[in-house]
Amino acid sequence: MVQKAERVVAPQSHPLGQRHGDKNGTPAGGTRAGRPVGNVTRGTTNPNRMRRVDRWLTGPQAWRLRAAADPLAVDLGYGASPATAVELFDRLSRIRPDVRVVGVEIEPERVRLAKELERPGLSFQLGGFELPVPGRPVLVRAFNVLRQYEEADVAAIWRLVQGRLAPDGIFIDGTCDEIGRRVTWVALDAERPLSLSLSMRFGSFALPSDVAERLPKALIHRNVPGERIRDFLQAMDRAWLEAAPLAAFGNRQRWTAMCRALRDGGWPVMDGAARWRLGELTVGWEAVAPHQGP
Repeated sequence: MVQKAERVVAPQSHPLGQRHGDKNGTPAGGTRAGRPVGNVTRGTTNPNRMRRVDRWLTGPQAWRLRAAADPLAVDLGYGASPATAVELFDRLSRIRPDVRVVGVEIEPERVRLAKELERPGLSFQLGGFELPVPGRPVLVRAFNVLRQYEEADVAAIWRLVQGRLAPDGIFIDGTCDEIGRRVTWVALDAERPLSLSLSMRFGSFALPSDVAERLPKALIHRNVPGERIRDFLQAMDRAWLEAAPLAAFGNRQRWTAMCRALRDGGWPVMDGAARWRLGELTVGWEAVAPHQGP
């Protein structure tokens, strides 16, 4: 059974899309003034499901946490099990031992159960997109959350979360399959979307465009002729097929050749071979952004 996408619920104390909070990052509402912003969603998750995005956050994006005056991170909508929030805390602690990770969930029973796992640096809080946490987070990760909302709500939700970020903070809006083999995410700073990342386990796809069913909400309905994301996925497929002779040397070599061909062809592919060998590719948002949308 497929759950129908929902329109986001925004109480009057939090007009959706309005930046809010005082200069110290204290939210203007949330659990302190009215109900959280958002809807209760399915909450299905699995341990280690976020390993690919977490590897990116603790790799090329680790500088943000290292440089942060307040190393605060939020796992937004962690779901029925707090496993991914606990994993995020463990992984970020290797970068900043003094990191504070707050798991934020809109369903009270999930928060009650998760509190049994609290420890110094890891806590759980009832809330939604308003992020009712003290301070401004340098990292917000929301995975398989916006996918369950309407596309029309995405831009406003993005703005709401962006308005809570610390300087040099980053917001990750992503989607993955049930066990984290096919993963995509959009990275945003306080002002704009920065990039789209795709990360797949070798052997889990025939063509790179197989990841299309796991695109973030802002893009999943745009994989149609005339849209940039469609052009990019088709370019990936062509480069992958042209690199077929390298399959004898392994899929890492073939994927790396594909990434290099895309960059040489003018696509704004970021990072380099060290990331590509992981089955990962990050491209500038301007190359895949919808013609009308976020």
